[in-house]
Amino acid sequence: MNVENNKQPSGSLKISQEVLATISNYAAGEIDGVVSLADTYTPIKNFLRKGSISKPIQISLNDDVAVIDISVNLKYGANIPQVAETLQKAVKDAVQNMTGIAVSKVNVHVAGIVFPQTMPAIEQ
Repeated sequence: MNVENNKQPSGSLKISQEVLATISNYAAGEIDGVVSLADTYTPIKNFLRKGSISKPIQISLNDDVAVIDISVNLKYGANIPQVAETLQKAVKDAVQNMTGIAVSKVNVHVAGIVFPQTMPAIEQ
C-alpha cells in the first residue's frame, strides 16, 4: 500500500495581534531588569479628551512583517541600554520562533524606573 503524504495547505492561518502581544509580554517578563510593562500616556489633539492611556505593547503588521513597540518599567540600577537590547532580541526571537511572522523592529520605550522599597526617601 503506497500512501502519498499530501502537504498542500488546507486553509489559512491568521494570528491575532493579541497573540503577538501575549508572546511579547511573556518574553519581557523573562528579562532581568524588567519589572513590569507600563501603560503610556498619549496626548490627543482633541478638545474633548486631554489624552489617553495606550496599551504597553503595540503591534503593527504590514505584509506579515511586524513592528513591535513595548513600554516597560525597569529596576533601579539596571543597565538600560543592555536591558533594552536583551529585551529586543528576546521579543523578536520569541515572536518569530512561535509564529513564523518576521519582526523587523522591536522599539523599547522605558517609561519608568522602579526603586526598591528599602531606599530612604530624600529629604528636602
